[in-house]
Amino acid sequence: MTDQATDGMTGRATGLDDVAAGPFGGLREQLLGAAERFGSGPVAQILAGMVEDVDRALREPLEIFPVCHHSPSSATAMARRLRDKRPKVIYLELCEDVRPLLDELHNCTLPVALQAFAADIDGFPERWAPLSVVAPITEASAEYQAISYALTTSGVELVLVDRSVDHVFQWEPRDDAAGRDSGPAGPDGPGKGEGDEPALHGDAVGVEIGDLRPGFAELEEHLLHHGKVRHWSEWWDQYVEQPLVDADYDTYRQVMVLIGSLFRRLRPEDSARTRVDEDRERYMWTRIREHLAASGADPADCLYVCGAFHAASRVPEFGLHGATGFEIGPRTATKWQYGLIPSSHSAIEAQFGLAPGSVSIAAATWKKALRRTGIKPFKLGGRRKGRAKPVAPRPGPVTDRLSGFLTTAPAPHGVDEQELLGWCVDIVRLARKNGYPSSTADAIAVYETSILLAGIRGRRRPTPYDFQDAAVTCIEKDAVPGRRDIARLCEILLGGDRVGSVGYDALPPLARDVLDRLKPLGVNLEERTIRRALLNLDADPDLRPCSDLLWVLRRLVPDAARPIIGTRRLGERSMQESWDLAIGRNMRAIVELGYEGVTVEQVLEQRLRKAVHAPKATAAQALAAVEDSILFLGGRRFTDELGARAVELLAAERTVDDAPEVLRRARRLLAYYQATEPDLPEWCRSFVTAGYAHYCTLLPTAFADDDAGARQVAAMLGFLLGMESLALSFGCDHTQLELAVQQSHPEAPDKVALLWAAQTQLGLLPLDELRRRCDELLDNPLVVPSFPLYLSGFVQALEPVPSLAPLVVEILSKAFARLPDAVLLPWLPRLITTLKDHAAEMVPVLIREAGRTFPATLAALDTWTPPWSAPPEAPAPPVDAGPVGDLLAANPATCDAVAALLGLPPDWPSGPSDPTGPVAALLADHPATADAVAALLT
Repeated sequence: MTDQATDGMTGRATGLDDVAAGPFGGLREQLLGAAERFGSGPVAQILAGMVEDVDRALREPLEIFPVCHHSPSSATAMARRLRDKRPKVIYLELCEDVRPLLDELHNCTLPVALQAFAADIDGFPERWAPLSVVAPITEASAEYQAISYALTTSGVELVLVDRSVDHVFQWEPRDDAAGRDSGPAGPDGPGKGEGDEPALHGDAVGVEIGDLRPGFAELEEHLLHHGKVRHWSEWWDQYVEQPLVDADYDTYRQVMVLIGSLFRRLRPEDSARTRVDEDRERYMWTRIREHLAASGADPADCLYVCGAFHAASRVPEFGLHGATGFEIGPRTATKWQYGLIPSSHSAIEAQFGLAPGSVSIAAATWKKALRRTGIKPFKLGGRRKGRAKPVAPRPGPVTDRLSGFLTTAPAPHGVDEQELLGWCVDIVRLARKNGYPSSTADAIAVYETSILLAGIRGRRRPTPYDFQDAAVTCIEKDAVPGRRDIARLCEILLGGDRVGSVGYDALPPLARDVLDRLKPLGVNLEERTIRRALLNLDADPDLRPCSDLLWVLRRLVPDAARPIIGTRRLGERSMQESWDLAIGRNMRAIVELGYEGVTVEQVLEQRLRKAVHAPKATAAQALAAVEDSILFLGGRRFTDELGARAVELLAAERTVDDAPEVLRRARRLLAYYQATEPDLPEWCRSFVTAGYAHYCTLLPTAFADDDAGARQVAAMLGFLLGMESLALSFGCDHTQLELAVQQSHPEAPDKVALLWAAQTQLGLLPLDELRRRCDELLDNPLVVPSFPLYLSGFVQALEPVPSLAPLVVEILSKAFARLPDAVLLPWLPRLITTLKDHAAEMVPVLIREAGRTFPATLAALDTWTPPWSAPPEAPAPPVDAGPVGDLLAANPATCDAVAALLGLPPDWPSGPSDPTGPVAALLADHPATADAVAALLT
């Protein structure tokens, strides 16, 4: 081994003479001797490099405090060191722009998470929006001890030196290997836990201090196998946390840096994660040197708190005397909002890939260590109390504590006998409450199995993980009787899933506004349990503002408020309402609303305006926004603005995909305005006229286009025929619709049926001619297999032409009577789905018409003859129309219009003396009208 070794991570030469001659020379020789027995050069280089990393970190003039996230040993060591050293400046590895949030932690109950949120992004891929970063903080963590000390001690400055949240996303890879936009992910990415608690962090990117874990799966698998544990959290607790929780400060520092160096040197050098970590280290050391230069602080009075992985850094910028010149790029134009959100142990475990219950076990270990050692932790209970004591003398020369620690068996810190007995009794009691048939014998079995598992795994005392495995083995049988299994009950017993809360004063203005406006309900909204609120709006009109707020909240955060009784539709208001409220459980979502506005109404208005002006906005979406503005916001100005936007979007559309939704919402809005206001708003008039012209233009193309379904064409005809009278009153031309229908030449059977229905409604196709065409289709053996498609079209034609209901019943009856089973039976499921998906509102019309057509009793069915099969009635004898008939014949325009409305052909007799023809028959059937007209004329 030469005196010079090349550092593979940075490519720079580092001397080993100082290490060989320093306090770790003996340890280095022992490790090199062990490496020679392996016969591998890289192993020797890694072991020697680890010793070098420890020596360099401990020789740094600025004291480095290595930590691991949510580690009770790191928290106890931090509490000890802060009381001994009393630093005046603490540099903390945390996003530098969340510093103002730390002052609000005294208003919260841990665990909570610091959050940065951006809804409108600039400089990042659009598919990443919204961006969210969270940094959870628990009581059993070194960072919380440092924060509490700095905020409760006068004269102490807390400086966050890690990259800003904007740089977190700037440094994320934009494209993965396949060229796809991968988005922010990775080990610090969103958690994938199940249940309600992981949702406390949503899909935010997680950032923590001291992420310490092997960089590749083979090493982790090796450690788990030889450590006889199931997962990484158990390995860390067994082999790091328990031995270090009572170790002295020097031993703690050396061991943590050694572990960080091991995991760092065994991580792939060219990975994206390694490059990001190195840039973070350059960033932090650059910020530290800038602050020291600006403040003139003495490095001896400072403490740098960072992850053990970063304490073993080998970048050139490491240390106060490291290389300079690292440039920190500017932030993007994205506007970030900052706040505190509730967190929980299970949310932290899910987001950072920890084993369920590991954070709760760490919290229990922290409390046990405080009782055993008598350490007084720092807590945020109020404002700054006293000044920092004078700094203790600098520690003496660095001595080797690693050799003794690595060669001495740790003292057993497992569960003692009395504690284990109490757990066994309590778990049986909890199991009984949750439906398990457990007994005292199960408690004894759990106790003995815990000891047996500990012995098998080479432990002197059982650990909480041994107890949990034993309880699952002895109590949980084939099925879980309740919603909690034994593993979950053990987590509750060992400390539970503690859920934090954000105090009222630390909430954004919107969240405080929600709590203030809902106070008249008399319900504790900050609790995480679901609360029932009853609102009698007639007896207590003062509760109507609460109802309005709850409906807006329901629109924005559906899980926060769920109506049990009461609805809110256009033109309807409930007299009584009942709500299930889960405000406290969904406080994260409500806090995030506070990043978008001051009130929930403002947030809803902004979202509706943004939705209708989006590049892919449609007229249907704009009409939905109009409806929401009427229901939840009120106010005519904003509604008219959204309506005007709907007119623009409808005129710009080139497809008819959303025609059914447009028709449904337009009808509902028109009915609302006609029932509540004397005149339609201007945007409604414009929408009807624009829609009439728009759909007339697109109708021939939609009939011929295979991409436009029959449902879309039926909705277009429904708009044109259903709103024709309104459109004509606003100045539209009926000829435009007739020309559009005449220019339509569909080929699909269902669209052909729709065209025939439209022609019948417009008087272009007599009803008898339509009936004859349908009979011809049934008589044609070549068309019979496709006749169900014609039937589907006629069913959907009930939307634009509901007057065809008798004919549709007739056609369906003939189809069931005459179609062969090979055609009819496969078509029945399609008929049902067609009725369900495309004409559900028309089914009652068909049922009523069938009830009028078919007999009501079985006895009448035997003698019943279908109306369409009955022989035609004999024609009435000719009746002399008299002078009235002559007068009408001389002025045929009026009679032609009446005949067209009645669906009759306007055939006139050959002369005034000819008493034949349908007009004469009509007058003969209704003589009273003719007599009245004659009386007026005489």
